[in-house]
Amino acid sequence: MHEYMSDWRIWELTCPGLPEEVSRARRWTRDVLRDSPHADDAALIVSELGSNALMHSASGSPNGSFHVSLHRSRGTVLLAVTDTGGSATKPHVETPDEDDTHGRGLSLVTALASRVRVSGDDYGRTVTVEMADEPDEPALPSGCMALPARRPTP
Repeated sequence: MHEYMSDWRIWELTCPGLPEEVSRARRWTRDVLRDSPHADDAALIVSELGSNALMHSASGSPNGSFHVSLHRSRGTVLLAVTDTGGSATKPHVETPDEDDTHGRGLSLVTALASRVRVSGDDYGRTVTVEMADEPDEPALPSGCMALPARRPTP
């Protein structure tokens, strides 16, 4: 590797707060990660987190937006979705009733991820997801709130 090159590759995308932008962010994620085993899961996670940003924060307002960041290194993908704030509720995993049509998104995200972190405040929250080939090697710094992640299967 060249001395000025890093093992990390970083891509960023800011989307206007429109519902159709979620599908654009999903396609963009799949394209950036096209040769990664995490591409489809990452695209699904970006869809879920982007939709949540539009639904539960000021990101879905006329002047709103959400930001997607992808960090990639050998064996690890970190993706983060940041909303524009305006919500007093921190993203959390829910246990919806069987008939409920909403409330399963972050459960799905945590099932697909090695680790999930939530940071920020009422002025903007970021959900950062780590997908690692080796789930015991964290790529995220400590100090962020973690949502429960999937348990390794025996």
